[in-house]
Amino acid sequence: MTRIVAGSAGGRSLDVPRSGTRPTSERVREALFSRLDHLGVVRGAVVLDLYAGSGALGLEAASRGARRVTLVEAARPAAALCRKNAAGLGLGGVTVVGARVLTHLAGPPLAADLVLLDPPYEIGEDDLAEVLARLGDGWVAPDGVVVVERSRRSPEPAWPAGMVRTDSRTYGDTQVWFAEPAPRSGEPAPQSG
Repeated sequence: MTRIVAGSAGGRSLDVPRSGTRPTSERVREALFSRLDHLGVVRGAVVLDLYAGSGALGLEAASRGARRVTLVEAARPAAALCRKNAAGLGLGGVTVVGARVLTHLAGPPLAADLVLLDPPYEIGEDDLAEVLARLGDGWVAPDGVVVVERSRRSPEPAWPAGMVRTDSRTYGDTQVWFAEPAPRSGEPAPQSG
């Protein structure tokens, strides 16, 4: 059973697709959002959850006070489940987009304070690099945070020019990388931590 860890919907169950997705475990979500709460990027944030699956990451952000959450999921059954989960939790400000990630990112950008990427493990490194590069086209706010979750056996993502890794964490078999837009000339560099 997958549940929302904390916030207004804390403890509530989520339906997950029978196959084709790998929901982020509660343990990893709890650790990840503890880190994000420490960074102060969740409450009041505009959040973009790419490869949403069941919507667990984005809905966790909504439960913890994100102002607006967009869940992007290409698989129709999973996108329908995202809608069902969002409605069942009664969380406002959640939009589900049934589209491929690159198709969505080809549209008009919305500068997100937090971008969550938990792509299927079979997504290749080149495809992930293309998605990260597209985020640089106005999809990340200047003080935004990008989070990439992968298998710990996966190599570090190829960060595009204009984005710098600030931290990485390992939780069991899961590796999580944190990145921010690179500072413009004259701005201080992001702090690791």
